[in-house]
Parts: sequence; C-alpha cells; structure tokens
Amino acid sequence: MEKAYAYETAITSRAEELKVLATAPQGISMACCCVVTSTGTNKLIESCGKFSHIAKPGISFIIPFVNNTSGTISMRIQQLDVACETKSKDNVFVTMRVSVQYQVINHADKIRDAHYRLTNPRVQIESYVFDVLRSTIPKLELDQIFLEKDEIQNDIASSLKDSMASFGYEILGTPITDIDPDREVKRAMNEINKNKRLRVAAEDEGEAVKIRAIKEAEAEASRTEIQAKADAEAKFLAGQGVSRQRQAIMEGLRESVNAFKNEVAGVDAKTVMDLMIVTQYFDMMKDVGAQGKTNAVFLNSSGGGDMVAEGMKKGFLAGLPAAPGFAMSR
Repeated sequence: MEKAYAYETAITSRAEELKVLATAPQGISMACCCVVTSTGTNKLIESCGKFSHIAKPGISFIIPFVNNTSGTISMRIQQLDVACETKSKDNVFVTMRVSVQYQVINHADKIRDAHYRLTNPRVQIESYVFDVLRSTIPKLELDQIFLEKDEIQNDIASSLKDSMASFGYEILGTPITDIDPDREVKRAMNEINKNKRLRVAAEDEGEAVKIRAIKEAEAEASRTEIQAKADAEAKFLAGQGVSRQRQAIMEGLRESVNAFKNEVAGVDAKTVMDLMIVTQYFDMMKDVGAQGKTNAVFLNSSGGGDMVAEGMKKGFLAGLPAAPGFAMSR
C-alpha cells in the first residue's frame, strides 16, 4: 500500500508538472531540464524548497527555477570501520574494531528520512557503537571479551537496528574484526603462554629421560644376567673339561702302571709311580731351563730321591680324583 501510494504521489506530481508546462507560455514551456540518476542511487527533488518526489535511476524531467535536486542518496551497502578504546574489568586497556554494514531502506519515506532527518549517519552510528562498547566491555575481563565476542556484536547490532531504523537506515551486520589489548599486556600474555609450553616441554623431556634411563637399566640388567649365565655355563663346561682331562690322565697312568707291572716282574705300583713322577719332574725342569728369564731353586733334602719323588707325587696327585680301579699305594 505504501509503495502504491508513493507511486501515485509521483504520478500526480509529474502530471501537475506537465500541466504547468502545457499552460505556460511558449518560451517557458521550452525551458525544461532533465535529471539523470545513476543505478544504485536515488535523487531527492524539491519544488520551491519543499520535498516533491524521489527520482529513481534513469532520466527525470524537472521545471527550471521551480524544481531542484536536493541531494543524492546511495542505495548501496556501505561499511563503517569503528575503533574504540576502552578498559576491561581487570583494568586492561583494549582497542575494539567493529565493522558496521548498513544501507538505506528502499522505501520513499525511509529515503526521505535518511536525507532530511540525519545530517551525518556515520558519526551517529559511531556514537552508538561507542556507547555499547563502553557500557559492555568494563563488565568483562580480557579473557571473557575474546570468549563473548559474538554476544558483544549482537548487542551492538540490536542497539543500532532499533535506533537507526527511525532514520531510514538498515543495519546488516556488526562483526568485531579485531580485539587489540595493550602491547605490554600482549607481551605478558605471550610470555605466560611461552612459559606454559616450555614447562610442558620440560615435563615431557624429563619423562622421556626417565623412561630412557629405565629402559637402559633394564637392558643392562638383561645383559648382566645373560653374561652371568654365559659365564656360569662356560665355567661349568670348563670344569667338566678339566675333570675329564684329569680322569683321562688317571686312566692313562693306571694303564701305564698295569702294563709296567705285567712286563717287569717284582716291581710294585709305588715304584712305577715314583719313576713316572721323577721323569715328569725332569721334563718340567728341562722346559723351565729352556726359558730365557727363569731361575730354578733347588732345595737341599736329606731324604734322597725317595723324598723328592714322594713330595712331587703328593703335589701332583693331591687334587686328582682316583680313577676307577686304581688305588695309590702308601
């Protein structure tokens, strides 16, 4: 209904202008002017200083000295960037940057209000943004400002829509594009975050060192256990080898003594053993004398060869087990 009424008013006004042109003298009727309106804009036409009608995009005709163009209203979406510095609840100065997108409502009455009722819409919008920010931010701490950014911009949009609609403007959006605390505060916040991350990294590194030390200790214990088992097995096998060696020596001695007794009559086992020990003693002395840096010490004994043989026999056979079927004579 409002659009139809505006259109009817424009048609009536245009008809009246044509009527004036038709009844005017020839010289005046020929002196008419045209107004060209660009796409995306509207022009306000006044008649004798009073608002007459709105010139839409295209060409419009006006009467010279009667009609004139009062101004041009842009119907495009416009943006106003507002920066407001205020203080938070925890006494931190912060600069809020808000981008306000707005446009004139595409209605004859609203276009007229936007032109005649408000001299500078940008200053008006900026003052409303300042009012909302400086009444909201002091109630919030710095961390809450970052968390409740959407609620703050909704409050700004609600306040602007209610107030600017009466002036013919529609608020499309009020996004908060930046929250900029004081430089020293930002540096302190970065230091806190840095120290927190360094502490976490140190804890992780300490845990890694602990795990590595535990694993190395477990590996060392395993190596020690394996080495001990290997050494024990080696010593066990070495003992078996020594035992078998001595057993073989005893069996060889037994066979030699028995063979000597069988071949030579009247010789007992003791005499054979003494002879063998003395023979081995002299073989040993020959080997010792063959070395360049050895000294031989001969102890004086009053017992003769029997005492020497007896001493060597005791020293040689003291740790040997008796071979099966062999008994040493005493």
